[in-house]
Amino acid sequence: MGALRWFSLIFFLGLACGSAHAERRVALVIGNSGYKSVARLANPANDATLVGGMFKKAGFDFVDTRLDLNVVDMRKALREFGSKAREADVAVIYYAGHGIELDGNNYLIPTDAALETDTDVLDEAFPLDRVLFAIEPAKQLRLVILDACRDNPFAKTMKRTVASRAIGRGLAKVEPTSPNTMIAFAAKAGSTASDGDAKNSPFAEALVGRLPTPGLDLRKAFGFVRDDVLKNTGYKQEPYVYGSLGGDDVPLVPAKPVVAGPQASPDSEIRRDYELALQLGTREGWTAFLNHYPGGFYADLAKGQLSKIAAEEARAAAAEKARQAEEEKARLVADRAKKIEQEKAAAAAKAAEDARMAAEKAKQMEEAKAAAAEQRRKEAEAAVAKALADKQANDTEQKVAAVAPTSTLPSMSPQEMTKLVHSELRRVGCLTTPADGEWNASSQRSLTLFNRYAGTKFDAKLASLDVLDAIRARPNRVCPLVCEHGFKADGDACVRITCRAGYRLGDDNACERIPDKKPLATRDDTRKRDGEPRQVEAAPSSKPQASGQMFCNSAGCRPVGKGCRVEAAPITDQSSPMAGRTREVCN
Repeated sequence: MGALRWFSLIFFLGLACGSAHAERRVALVIGNSGYKSVARLANPANDATLVGGMFKKAGFDFVDTRLDLNVVDMRKALREFGSKAREADVAVIYYAGHGIELDGNNYLIPTDAALETDTDVLDEAFPLDRVLFAIEPAKQLRLVILDACRDNPFAKTMKRTVASRAIGRGLAKVEPTSPNTMIAFAAKAGSTASDGDAKNSPFAEALVGRLPTPGLDLRKAFGFVRDDVLKNTGYKQEPYVYGSLGGDDVPLVPAKPVVAGPQASPDSEIRRDYELALQLGTREGWTAFLNHYPGGFYADLAKGQLSKIAAEEARAAAAEKARQAEEEKARLVADRAKKIEQEKAAAAAKAAEDARMAAEKAKQMEEAKAAAAEQRRKEAEAAVAKALADKQANDTEQKVAAVAPTSTLPSMSPQEMTKLVHSELRRVGCLTTPADGEWNASSQRSLTLFNRYAGTKFDAKLASLDVLDAIRARPNRVCPLVCEHGFKADGDACVRITCRAGYRLGDDNACERIPDKKPLATRDDTRKRDGEPRQVEAAPSSKPQASGQMFCNSAGCRPVGKGCRVEAAPITDQSSPMAGRTREVCN
């Protein structure tokens, strides 16, 4: 058994698709933007128009593009398309709009849905199984593309009739039961997709650029779509494909026939197996690949992918250890454990957090290495494909398009280039002004900031393709976040600083204690104090007051004290010296 067939049997179960050339291809394209109960979505209608045009240019026999469908129109469109799919070899449904996950099941939401309670989902939305039922009669390929992973406003206002009922973020993972069926999500299960800053979403633009490549296998095409979206969203949005296909190539657009061609590359089977392992993306898959192909160019790439997986596993283990250490620290604090035990737990938590951050950094480095290696692989394969195409042209004097997609960007106007550079500068935190398509003084300052913090030396007076590629290569923020007084940086946002009771925000943006206020004398208080001495002086004395009589003796005269009186001494002895004199008598 050949290497390709051997490897396909390990990783991909299912029936083999028949011929790569589909005799009849049909597509239904739905874009819901104008929702009545929530805010209008900007891009789904534009995305549906773009994708519908792509199917027409690709030579599909039937393309039905519908915009802003209510529940009745959506049901009618699916029913009518089901009859078309019975006569087709390839059937494709593309949906852009709101979707919701309820108890592990995915639903597509028409424009007139209100979804006031969770039970309304069953009556007002369409389950994904209904969409799969519409394309099931197709003979060779069934493909559903869902750009419905946006942040769902219905979930925020919806009332739960059962408290334990789960309403997820984004869409839930699916496992198609029919063979030769693929379901492509704009964002991985459990995550949300971005509309982007342009007229179309990053996912729709990547689809249009990759899927119609003649002869390009769908699995590889969606791999390119994933790479494009990751790059254009700063590695925040990762498309994902669920389903199973056989070992043969399944292009959406058949390869162009040629009269004669060069011999296939001896590495074609190895490359095919590498791409299948890349789509699987597990440690087991890469280990099996290396066991079968222990050396060579693709073996080195596979080892890099294994290093990336190992870094992710180490990061997850470090994150779990840091979480457990933090919980142990909190438990000891709550239990009022001994101070030495709390200090030991705090040190362990800090060490675990440092290890987690180191593992996170190592993971990012391995991802960057793997991405760079993948880019080199694509460039090498594109060069080989170009060489084969040139040889074909020389041998047959016919110009044949290369099968491998190129990585060059189509020509664009200066305004479009400026908007793209503005969008990337804003993503890395170097631009805060709107992207108006004009390269002005604010734009030049933003690119100067990028040069300073990224270590580049681009001319700030010009928005070029090199500038765009350099900014897109930065997955994280480059320019530091600057917040106004009273705010502090929290991730990529500024949050208000709140001081606890008894503290206030100081000039240095730090909380400081409010000083105790000393009592200040007022003018009334001063007058009151000034008047007190006079009142004391004028107040009557508390000492005994004189009775008005005077008492005189050999020492002189003085007032008689209060409660006393002057009276003559009784004459009992004429010879006494006090006989006949007065005296002071006090009771």
